[in-house]
Amino acid sequence: MGKRLLQQRAGRGNINFRSPGWTRVAPARFPSVIKGKQGVVVDIVHNPGQVAPLAKIITDQNEEFYVPAVQGLAVGQAISIGPGSNPTAGNIVVISEVPEGTLVSNVEKTRGDGGKFARAAGSYAVVVGRAGNKVLIRLPSGKIAQVGGDALAIVGTVAGGGVTEKPLLKAGNAYWKWKKKAHKWPHVRGVAMNAISHPHGGGSHQSVSRSSTVSRRAPPGRKVGHIAARRAGRKKGTEAA
Repeated sequence: MGKRLLQQRAGRGNINFRSPGWTRVAPARFPSVIKGKQGVVVDIVHNPGQVAPLAKIITDQNEEFYVPAVQGLAVGQAISIGPGSNPTAGNIVVISEVPEGTLVSNVEKTRGDGGKFARAAGSYAVVVGRAGNKVLIRLPSGKIAQVGGDALAIVGTVAGGGVTEKPLLKAGNAYWKWKKKAHKWPHVRGVAMNAISHPHGGGSHQSVSRSSTVSRRAPPGRKVGHIAARRAGRKKGTEAA
């Protein structure tokens, strides 16, 4: 008897296939209601599965929360929070009070959602204009988005940029990279397996060697390839490119 297919093992609910969210430090978001106008950065920590570091902030009302740390933020730094805050790096400001051209991150779409835009390491959004009670920001993708005028944002660029420029160099680094994410690695192709291990395995060369279309009602051990494909092959009347 061969081994079970990947999707069969995943459906069983083994620990290797569960989302490792329990290893996270804390959600990186603004509280729906922030108690206090001043805060201090008490620690900058690594969040497993996330490249951008987290800044642990405690307000003058002893409220604690975590947000993505921006470049230049340091432990012990005092920051301003909410309306009237200066648009300097690290401060949590109301987006409508920020001058055009300011770089911001962890931008809320509506007040209270905790932050939706520009949260990845090295990313930022740019305030480009206003439209009534909305504020226009340019996202890292280049698109223009509208956010509520009372939404919060952090001034500055998220720290940890350039991580994709560093090569992994060895498989062990890739193993630990994916270990903290809900992603099974390495992923082996079915055609590279033995015939007993996968319906696409075996043969004198790596090829399915037969139609890979299977029924929607196929058993789990055979349900791989083109599942319930509407059609197969080239359409009639089309010419080869």
